[in-house]
Amino acid sequence: MNVQSLKAHRFAGLTIIGAIIVLLPAFFPSAYYYRVAALVLIFGLAAIGLNLLMGFAGQISLGHAGFLGIGGYSVAIGPTYFGTPPWLSILGGVALSGLVAFFVGRPILRLKGHYLAVATLGFGVLVTIILTNEAAWTGGPDGMTVPRLVLFAWRVHSAEAWYWIAAVTFLFGAMLALNLSDSPTGRALKAIQDSEIGSSMLGIDVARQKLAIFVISAIFVSVAGSCLALFNGHVTPDVSTFLRSIELVAMVVLGGLGSIGGSLMGAIVLVVLPQALTVLHEYEDMALGLILMGSMIFLRKGIVPSLTAMIGGRRT
Repeated sequence: MNVQSLKAHRFAGLTIIGAIIVLLPAFFPSAYYYRVAALVLIFGLAAIGLNLLMGFAGQISLGHAGFLGIGGYSVAIGPTYFGTPPWLSILGGVALSGLVAFFVGRPILRLKGHYLAVATLGFGVLVTIILTNEAAWTGGPDGMTVPRLVLFAWRVHSAEAWYWIAAVTFLFGAMLALNLSDSPTGRALKAIQDSEIGSSMLGIDVARQKLAIFVISAIFVSVAGSCLALFNGHVTPDVSTFLRSIELVAMVVLGGLGSIGGSLMGAIVLVVLPQALTVLHEYEDMALGLILMGSMIFLRKGIVPSLTAMIGGRRT
């Protein structure tokens, strides 16, 4: 498959996802389903951001929920203390996350493997500590109330409205990610993932490319964090905890490294499945763990890449 056909195939997949998103509400019996679907799309956007770092550049991060927290608290602190509208506070969170990622990424991206994982873990823990202890600004462990998003005098508050906002945001982010993966930067990142030494010999500025994708990844996650806080109307330091970072990593790995559709699939599994398994009561966590283990054992490349390979193999 040549580059042009591969690009067309990827955007055809995005078109199918868009069509499903448009048609899906016809099967929603209540507002609860809009809420769950909106959460899937928001976390899907965050998973895309982390997947750009892990799946395309091969860099591990166990602290990306820190950027989720920065984005979430930006839309709380901005309107509360500075009077900025929520939509402008989203941009403030993007700028802050980008700056933090730039200054944090310069030293820690020199590390590799588990050393890099531990360094990013430390960053996430540091953000959680700051959000918890700086109670004068963040409300401490109890968090803060987040003002409702207002767009052109329209106050967004319903789950249905947020479903469509999350859908547009996700599709826009997915399109940007696909364009990035097919760009010279994306090809350089894939070369870095295969071999940093070989990439350097080919004239690729490895440090610069790694830092750039780290910043871009942080921006994606920050926007998702802002959407999550605005959607819930409240934000607490729990949004940036280590467990949240692990959840994002699980979404990426479970759905498929390097797969934009896989990022959405991972979000679907880890958001929808716990809701569906509540009928099992005390066995809910055990069932979820067994399903996740089974998925990784039998679909080792992730759900979407593995199923795509299986379908392609049968056709040939």
